[in-house]
Amino acid sequence: MALSDRSSRQSLIPSFLYSSSSTLYTSHKSFALDKTMLGAAAAPARSNSGVSSPARNFVVPAPSEPGKIEMYSPAFYAACTAGGILSCGLTHMTVTPLDLVKCNMQIDPAKYKSISSGFGVLYKEQGFRGFFRGWVPTLLGYSAQGACKFGFYEFFKKYYSDLAGPENAAKYKTLIYLAGSASAEVIADIALCPFEAVKVRVQTQPGFARGLSDGLPKFVKSEGYGGLYKGLVPLWGRQIPYTMMKFASFETIVENIYKHAIPTPKNECSKTLQLGVSFAGGYVAGVFCAIVSHPADNLVSFLNNAKGATVGDAVKKLGVLGLFTRGLPLRIVMIGTLTGAQWGIYDAFKVFVGLPTTGGVAPAAASAATELAKA
Repeated sequence: MALSDRSSRQSLIPSFLYSSSSTLYTSHKSFALDKTMLGAAAAPARSNSGVSSPARNFVVPAPSEPGKIEMYSPAFYAACTAGGILSCGLTHMTVTPLDLVKCNMQIDPAKYKSISSGFGVLYKEQGFRGFFRGWVPTLLGYSAQGACKFGFYEFFKKYYSDLAGPENAAKYKTLIYLAGSASAEVIADIALCPFEAVKVRVQTQPGFARGLSDGLPKFVKSEGYGGLYKGLVPLWGRQIPYTMMKFASFETIVENIYKHAIPTPKNECSKTLQLGVSFAGGYVAGVFCAIVSHPADNLVSFLNNAKGATVGDAVKKLGVLGLFTRGLPLRIVMIGTLTGAQWGIYDAFKVFVGLPTTGGVAPAAASAATELAKA
């Protein structure tokens, strides 16, 4: 067959079938094997007038896109769950030294008078290894919490948006963020609570245990399995307002950054810029989170450290002002950095698996975009 004849036939076949990336035409030999299958489809068709015209009924389906995750599919929620594990587990483990000093400042302010002196006391008494005491229950507990928090948040946000309908979802989007995050955190804290109880006991009672493996049996032997959930209600009191503020303020901050600070629409911004916005929005949201949830954080530390203690005992010993202020500066630094890093890691993982970053689009708009894609 003449070369010009081949070229004319190739011109009738979609380019991706014979481009360099395709395996069909990597050699003249493979072309010879496949031309018999494509020749009939590529042959010119005769019109009623007898004049040749290109075949109009020959349709080749578009190539599939492997690795593409459909929004709000089971794979989407699985990806969000995995991102939550990475974002919460790793970040909380990294700030274990700050958390350790913060907990001891809350429990024994006479001994741990400030951040700097707190680190000094810990180093003098326990050495460098003492700064990471309790890192295993921290890693496992907050990995479990992050999985439920982010995975269920994405689920409830979509669920409540669909219940409200497109118009109301856009109008009451902040309420949807608040309701979705609160619902997710109720579940997440049930997963976190046993690990948090052991972590606080290990970190604030030197000699109690080295970590989770020996601390959990000791805790259960001392207070029973029910004791692992003694701090659940205060934990809800700390984490639910924290998470509501974390997600709702983050969504609002990110939306306003794209609306007022960046002239380019979000979908036209680079992924690097989008991840920078996620970190910035997360850090600011974290500062608000620390302030809102700090009194309950003091209660959780007090109750998990003292056997048989009640909320009344905590208020009596710490005082109302102490509940709001003791350890707050350190917690603002810790939670601001933590929350910024969490959103950065979470959205980086979403980008890695081919999903858009969080925020910047109202729930109704995201839902409508999904429906259009399905149509």
